[in-house]
Amino acid sequence: MDAITITRHDHTSHGEYLAHVTGSRLIGRLTWITRGGARVAEHTIVPPELGGRGVAGRLVDALIADAREQGFKVVPECSYVAAAFARHPEWAGLRG
Repeated sequence: MDAITITRHDHTSHGEYLAHVTGSRLIGRLTWITRGGARVAEHTIVPPELGGRGVAGRLVDALIADAREQGFKVVPECSYVAAAFARHPEWAGLRG
């Protein structure tokens, strides 16, 4: 399995999580904006060449971990993040 490193870029009103996969120059990305004190997950984008490696899931996991640690809510506008919330009812308290 490839190693995936997640980096965070927080610009207060918007930001993104980037997934770097060992051996690839391609990057997965989850973008967000702030609205009403919550982070609105707008897009999760993973190049097809990185598909099937769990990249999108790791991006969402990083967002959820930060929501728990930093105390913000997540609005899952992105269909992938919305589907992840549906699979994880234990995240309901984090939904904005």
